[in-house]
Amino acid sequence: MPFGEQPAYLRVASDLREKIVNGALPPHARLPSQARIREEYGVSDTVALEARKVLMAEGLVEGRSGSGTYVRARPVPRRIARSGYRPGSGASPFRQEQTAEGVRGTWESRSEQEGASAETAERLGIEPGDRVMRTRYVFREAGEPIMLSTSWEPLAVTGRTPVMLPEEGPLGGCGVVDRMAAIDVVVDNVAEEVGARPGLAEELLALGGVPGHVVMVIGRTYYASGLAVETADVVVPADRYRIAYHLPVK
Repeated sequence: MPFGEQPAYLRVASDLREKIVNGALPPHARLPSQARIREEYGVSDTVALEARKVLMAEGLVEGRSGSGTYVRARPVPRRIARSGYRPGSGASPFRQEQTAEGVRGTWESRSEQEGASAETAERLGIEPGDRVMRTRYVFREAGEPIMLSTSWEPLAVTGRTPVMLPEEGPLGGCGVVDRMAAIDVVVDNVAEEVGARPGLAEELLALGGVPGHVVMVIGRTYYASGLAVETADVVVPADRYRIAYHLPVK
């Protein structure tokens, strides 16, 4: 449909968005009430409500119970640097995911065995139901959650070895490359695929986001001579971070 024939609620949302972007409605300012929008733009209550829903879905405004709808402060995006499969000798799980120098972080994790789902099995080149070690991580920088990760390792590779539990044993807390090297598995390649989707409720709760916010998902798989030895989904809030790649040129 031509631009001039946009639905009324999109025209109202576009005008309000412009006011937010240019500072006419600064962060923490209260969005005009539904009645005010109706009067100012000559639209119905339904149109006014739908326009506000658009802005909320875009993460520009947030509702406060019993108070109204307010413009959200928009953070300046920070960078999460990634640099291929060798982030450095002795790399921690945090350094494996965030290789930027000078950034320090901590992580929490929990591992448990499970049968591989169809998707996980396809990524690892195993059969659905084959046993894998699943580890869930929450990564923090200065106490703020910045990333989530869920990794799966085939127990056909790591089972009954000192590195079966990623965060325990003599190499607990080391990255995938060093842990695999300890059992004579040489990681020589990594594939990553970056996409975006609405965050799941539990992801946004852990990351401090608002329902409807978009997250970036990095699907990563480590290989040793063509054998997948680990695959993971790394989840990052799209409004707060940018993914930057620094890859060596051979």
